[in-house]
Amino acid sequence: MRPLRLLGDGKSYYHCISRVVDRRKVFEARDKEIFRKIMRNLERFMGVRVVTYCLMGNHFHLLVEVPERATLVPLTEEQLRDLLPLLHEPGAVDTILQELDRAEETGDARWQAEILDRYERRRGSLSYFIKELKQRVTLYMNKRLDRTGTLWEGRFRSMLVEGRELSLMTVAAYIDLNPVRAGLVKRPEDYRWCGYAEALSGTRGARLARQGLGTILSECLHDSELQVNWTRTQNRYRQFLYEEGEEVHADEVNGVVARTGFSSDVVEEVIKAEGALPIAAVLHHRIRYLCEGVALGTGEFVEKVLARERERGRTQTKRDPSPSRMGGADWGELRVLRRLRREAILPAMRNDAD
Repeated sequence: MRPLRLLGDGKSYYHCISRVVDRRKVFEARDKEIFRKIMRNLERFMGVRVVTYCLMGNHFHLLVEVPERATLVPLTEEQLRDLLPLLHEPGAVDTILQELDRAEETGDARWQAEILDRYERRRGSLSYFIKELKQRVTLYMNKRLDRTGTLWEGRFRSMLVEGRELSLMTVAAYIDLNPVRAGLVKRPEDYRWCGYAEALSGTRGARLARQGLGTILSECLHDSELQVNWTRTQNRYRQFLYEEGEEVHADEVNGVVARTGFSSDVVEEVIKAEGALPIAAVLHHRIRYLCEGVALGTGEFVEKVLARERERGRTQTKRDPSPSRMGGADWGELRVLRRLRREAILPAMRNDAD
């Protein structure tokens, strides 16, 4: 059965799930990194957006935004040449590039169009995206495990999700809370193979993860050009995430847990902070402010340092510096002299266990 689509809405959203055959837990940490790399490469080529995801030991969840194919800008030969290394091994890339070169040398426009169409028809298609993802992961895993045959338990399952904030945030939270419900971690930000944790990580993939989660906010759903403010997105989504993930008791008297999750006290703390990450949580990460900043302290202290530097003629920049708020958390009265251009909060130096 082909995935359902909304007509005339420009884009559709799907919650996709696929499990390993016999539900064997075969994905280790390195496998999940490869899986994510393949997923991100295909995302870029296919023109779809991964809103959020979770890679578990024997299955994956994806919330995917799929555009109407007619809205995609047609693929050019130059773009295809740039994208080929994301799709194929070096030997296959060379073969396709040689075919493109021969078609160009002969001036055969029909041949060139056929090559482009071979790739163009895959774009904007949820079925192609998941099919390619599962096939590439299968090839990698079969080679690593020295096995043959199918890796996956039949076709993937997909559910059409309404393109409204509440619907999308509910499904996104369900996905990002998977490792908490499975008892693998206490907090979703501690499980590095989900969209929310990647968005917080400050790694190269954080930008895509942040954009994905940012698009589910109501204002972004109605204005695709709106720049995503990650601090706002993070706070709103974190509060919703913790409220949705609160522990549920089947028997309040005896404390029998029906659903693993956060204690009511933890949820209350997040609500009270309006979703802002507390400093204690941020300090688990590497914080560039504490290593690369010029000066850090209260606004009064930083202003004094700045005045001294002005007197010494050391502030000759295009823009006169001033005490700045630090990003990534609620730092209270703390200010910093240097506003970092790149990510301030980087992933912790630790080995994450599954």
